[in-house]
Amino acid sequence: MMKRELTCIVCPIGCQLTVEFENGKVTAVGGNTCPRGKVYAENECTNPQRTITSTVKCSDGSMVAVKTDRTIPKEKMFECMEIINNKILDLPVSIGDVIIEDVFGSNIVATQNKR
Repeated sequence: MMKRELTCIVCPIGCQLTVEFENGKVTAVGGNTCPRGKVYAENECTNPQRTITSTVKCSDGSMVAVKTDRTIPKEKMFECMEIINNKILDLPVSIGDVIIEDVFGSNIVATQNKR
């Protein structure tokens, strides 16, 4: 059996979690004060996901802030950043506009307006 210590990031409490797992499966979670902490710990140890925030270069040389609209697998973060870094965006853009579709099951969307 293996143990892993985590700090829960689901809410501001930041519970110190202890996760026990065996053969890739979580067998016990301790230290959480709410059910969301248990779910976070299980996901983080078996299928970690991340939201990516970054910027995309515009054709005028400026930058626009973007993020994934859903989490993506943690192991795909660098591939996602490569896709984002290769995009050149034409203006104007508005908050929520899809900048790049279907990047590992998520869209890259603008998080700022730019004219």
